Amino acid sequence: MVRLPWRRDDSEPGPANDRSEPVDDPAATTDVEAGSDGDGESEPVVECAFQDGTIAVYEDCVSIERPSRSRFDDVSIPTAEIEGVDLDNGITVGYLQVVRAGVEPDTGGLLSDPVNERTVHFGRGGRDCAASARDAILERTTG
Repeated sequence: MVRLPWRRDDSEPGPANDRSEPVDDPAATTDVEAGSDGDGESEPVVECAFQDGTIAVYEDCVSIERPSRSRFDDVSIPTAEIEGVDLDNGITVGYLQVVRAGVEPDTGGLLSDPVNERTVHFGRGGRDCAASARDAILERTTG
């Protein structure tokens, strides 16, 4: 039998069995929401959970949170840096791309959508929420 270092018997000493030290558990920590200025009280104006991430529109920024399986990191874009929003409902899968000042918008191919850290994809059921997010972003942008 293979003995893996992160699997210890209860009888063995070590960090896995030492209950006095805090366990590094991402589920046990709480992060301050984007746009809250550290007070933790700001609620998003619009929040949409899509297949490859959750987009939240705050008064001063747009936050895109990705699942752990994503190749992209979470991103927060101040509304002052947003030039526009590209929304395409698609036939089966649509996308919402935040266009950032100084960054060339990604374009998909003939049969593909753009894929980058500022784009989220949604199925038919997410079209209404995507349109609401687009409208909320455009209301808050200066560009």
